[in-house]
Amino acid sequence: MSELSASTLIAVPMAPLVGAIAAGLFGKTIGRRGSHVVTILGVLLSFVISALTLKAVALEGAHFNQTIYEWMTVGGVKMEVGFLIDGLSAMMMCVVTFVSLMVHIYTIGYMHEDPGYQRFFSYISLFTFSMLMLVMSNNMLQLFFGWEAVGLVSYLLIGFWFTKPTAVFANMKAFLVNRVGDFGFILGIGLIVAYAGTLNYGEVFAKAPELTQLVFPGQNWALITVICICLFIGAMGKSAQFPLHVWLPDSMEGPTPISALIHAATMVTAGIFMVARMSPLYELSDTALNFVLVIGSITALFMGFLGIIQNDIKRVVAYSTLSQLGYMTVALGVSAYSVGVFHLMTHAFFKALLFLAAGSVIIGMHHDQDIRNMGGLWKHMKVTWFTSLIGSLALIGTPFFSGFYSKDSIIEAVEASHLPGAHFAYFAVIVGVFVTAFYSFRMFFLVFHGKERFHHKPFPPEDDHAHDDHGDHGHGDHTPHESPWVVTLPLVLLAIPSLAIGGLTIGPMLFGDFFKGVITVDESHHPAMHELAEHFHNATEMGLHAFMSLPFLLALAGVVTAYVFYLVAPSIPAAIARVLKPVITIMENKYFMDWINENIFAAGARLLGRGLWKVGDVALIDGLIVNGSARLVGAFGALTRLLQTGYLFQYALVMILGVLAFMTWFIFKN
Repeated sequence: MSELSASTLIAVPMAPLVGAIAAGLFGKTIGRRGSHVVTILGVLLSFVISALTLKAVALEGAHFNQTIYEWMTVGGVKMEVGFLIDGLSAMMMCVVTFVSLMVHIYTIGYMHEDPGYQRFFSYISLFTFSMLMLVMSNNMLQLFFGWEAVGLVSYLLIGFWFTKPTAVFANMKAFLVNRVGDFGFILGIGLIVAYAGTLNYGEVFAKAPELTQLVFPGQNWALITVICICLFIGAMGKSAQFPLHVWLPDSMEGPTPISALIHAATMVTAGIFMVARMSPLYELSDTALNFVLVIGSITALFMGFLGIIQNDIKRVVAYSTLSQLGYMTVALGVSAYSVGVFHLMTHAFFKALLFLAAGSVIIGMHHDQDIRNMGGLWKHMKVTWFTSLIGSLALIGTPFFSGFYSKDSIIEAVEASHLPGAHFAYFAVIVGVFVTAFYSFRMFFLVFHGKERFHHKPFPPEDDHAHDDHGDHGHGDHTPHESPWVVTLPLVLLAIPSLAIGGLTIGPMLFGDFFKGVITVDESHHPAMHELAEHFHNATEMGLHAFMSLPFLLALAGVVTAYVFYLVAPSIPAAIARVLKPVITIMENKYFMDWINENIFAAGARLLGRGLWKVGDVALIDGLIVNGSARLVGAFGALTRLLQTGYLFQYALVMILGVLAFMTWFIFKN
């Protein structure tokens, strides 16, 4: 077995951190060119080491699990920084660093006129460091550090244009919603520490059977179920699962490169990674798995519906991300953890491609993001058109594209599951195939085909939404144009794995030894993966067989429907919209989740806060305790002043009366 070097592994997260510090603190000194060079080199170094590490893990059986630094020991609980390198973490390292590298290169073209150029490179490099610390951790303290760090940097990135009120609102919304999820996450970690007495993954997993014998204090709930659900609530916030999904669409207010970074390979997949890493715990609770399954199903289906009515090109892709995260969560719920992680990997490439392609379209359209103002762009932006087509075909699960292998495996795993929620989950993922194909190619056809609408713009954009505050890239006329090579090169490089990575890796990742000893599945109770393995022969045969399957027919129906609706007979969707006006209204208001959050939860929190202020602070603390005690002392002082007159004869009288009272009491007592 090959050995991995601790010093080499330390360089993986530290290289982006050094780049972030250099660009952030010394950006004015080293200039714009120096800032992008130092951060790109840092991420490139991380990617090269990550790729070599993946090679060592996959081909040579390498493994690493060591403490790098022991911070302190509290009550026997060690708080450490350590790395666990196995198939799961090595794969995540490569995905994170490769997508981050593409985003860094892309940013040179997308942000080249923005005054915050150096600051942006510092943020995205810091984001990469945070995510690497998360995926490489071997203990829950470091996991939580990376978890919170990506949340913090995402707050900075979403609100990067801090002069835009919508961006400030969006980053605050993301921050607060993630705090709700993180409250559950830290409760889960706290329960593990309290009952297992350790933060180390391996030690926790070794004690997992003991945890199954315990119940939650004061209740008859199984402790392991409570732990798993609390941990998953953290994943619901980070990976934007219903009802904690509301932050992700609004985070489109940030620059397009961070949309690809946050929503493709890093932050939103942290929850999926965490649940897969904790598979030895989740396998011990069918209740927790069923909870995960139902939440993922709701997210996959209902967030896909919202993608149908979006007109902002970035928001269409954002709702697609929500839906695909639901698919990953469904896979976790049926104990197909390796399939969920496999879809995480394939999705990272084609979704980053779609986000960056959307940014390229925005550049070509001079920062107009409304797809109703586009049309016919394929003639002006051939590279963006072709790469977008590849990304869209991968997203809808076209046979032989990378997304097909992972998405089809999820559907088959759900069909094979025996959990109570599996029937609803199967309905959700199978209907989601049609919905995904429909909204994906609705966007593709409206943007790249049909009549050219960018000359007269039937839906003129608002001033603050029509541009991203970084100029027009030097183009005076408003005819769409292909983006510069620093923008199109990442599109081409991301299109390659979007085409090929699924078929090349499905065998070892799902049915080989790649995740052996990493992901735990109780096949006697959760047979989905076992049944998948019985039906799988090779990637080619799987792709050929798919042409006769229901998912392919539904995807094809979605594409054809979108073609008819938006290129042949656009009067049809307009008529449907009129008939289904109440339904459209509900969808336009995003199922009123924002209204519920603002007018019930937030209003309730404000009411509670006002009550605590008025009653607890003003009346009780200030009124009774502070001011009340002052008034009591004042009243006692006023009474005392009545007795302290300064006249000697009054003092003598009081003394005589006192002696007389004492003598009277003494006589009567005896």
